[in-house]
Amino acid sequence: MTPSEQILPLSEFMKLERTGPIPLYFQVSQIIEAAILNGTLPPGSRIENEVALGERVGLSRPTIRRAIQDLVDKGLLVRRRGVGTQVVHGQVTRGVELTSLNDDLENSGQKPSTEMLEFKVVPADAKIAEQLAVSLGSPTLYLHRIRLSDGVPVAVMENWLPEDFTTLSKNDVSEHGLYQVLRSRGVTMRVAKQRIGARKSTNQESDYLDIEKNAALLTMDRTAFDNSGRAVEFGHHCYRPDLYSFSVTLVEK
Repeated sequence: MTPSEQILPLSEFMKLERTGPIPLYFQVSQIIEAAILNGTLPPGSRIENEVALGERVGLSRPTIRRAIQDLVDKGLLVRRRGVGTQVVHGQVTRGVELTSLNDDLENSGQKPSTEMLEFKVVPADAKIAEQLAVSLGSPTLYLHRIRLSDGVPVAVMENWLPEDFTTLSKNDVSEHGLYQVLRSRGVTMRVAKQRIGARKSTNQESDYLDIEKNAALLTMDRTAFDNSGRAVEFGHHCYRPDLYSFSVTLVEK
């Protein structure tokens, strides 16, 4: 179902200072941002397109486009092919700590959901065998998922788990975060090795995440270990940088 379109009253734009020193695009951006933050434009709603808004308030399309882009960059709006420009809760920021994306979204007040692409047992190739410290060719559970926040795709996630987790339920993993499911199985995760990077999206990832071809992505590779030092999962995830970021606190020695 296509989200409903919300139109801000023209009176909201009567406060524009068209001859003042503050750029018009910035004023428009501030008006729309205020409407998002006060709930006038609720999460999930669409805003009118650039042409319609520009004609209604008497501003050029480039001015409106720059205002919208400013809010996209802040993580308050997202452009979705076939849907238009849509309000989101804002960018989720993950501290470098041992949490799952499902945890991060819930802690940010957002509603996570999962689209399961693949759920199957596969033999460990050389890379997975090394990451999980298992024998080459041993059975591993492979998960390939799209994680959504309030219906908007945020990440594409691939995970591999060692043989003793091949009995996990597909429904449980679809309905809950992977780490929640592992905790319910008595797994206590203590530490992880993590690498954060960036690259361009593949055509398939662009389709999954509803973004342009060759768009920038954040990536994360992580191997998580339980309290006995055993590797319990290896993941390769890619995230939309307009909706997700990592934060790191640095301390001088």
